[in-house]
Amino acid sequence: MSIQRVAPGPRMSQAVVHGNTVYLAGQVAQGASIAEQSRAALQRIDELLASVGSDKSKLLSVTIYLADMATFAEMNSVWDAWVDGANPPARATVEAKLATPDYLVEFSAIAAI
Repeated sequence: MSIQRVAPGPRMSQAVVHGNTVYLAGQVAQGASIAEQSRAALQRIDELLASVGSDKSKLLSVTIYLADMATFAEMNSVWDAWVDGANPPARATVEAKLATPDYLVEFSAIAAI
């Protein structure tokens, strides 16, 4: 079975397709608030999924990393407006130290194609 790597770099690919499954790298974005960063990162997920012939209705699992769990409700307000309510993925949300203090949230996803 072939493996397709999307936007490969020296450390990672932005997405990897194997069979009928796409695995996305953690997506982060710049922004002054968790809402701004969440919207931009979720938009990037939409773009990556579209690039391999998928979309958010085919999400299987999403893991959300928050720099501060106190921002959970604000992130969820963006998530709730974005997620396909008829096809919500399995989801976990954890608090974690992210790559830089500028990042407030990171989304990692797996989807069907």
